[in-house]
Amino acid sequence: MLILTRRIGETLIGDNIQATVLGIKGSQVRIGIDAPKDVPVHCEENYERIRAGQLQDRALRR
Repeated sequence: MLILTRRIGETLIGDNIQATVLGIKGSQVRIGIDAPKDVPVHCEENYERIRAGQLQDRALRR
């Protein structure tokens, strides 16, 4: 795992994505993600729900 320290307003940049620290309040960090529309971006808990739903859909189709 790569660990980087960023301050408010600083950005991490990849080939097609940028993540900017927008704010910090207590133990929460607000992050803005700028990515192409064809690149899905999800928080972990939603991604897990999406994957679980896809697995259920596949099981029902069999």
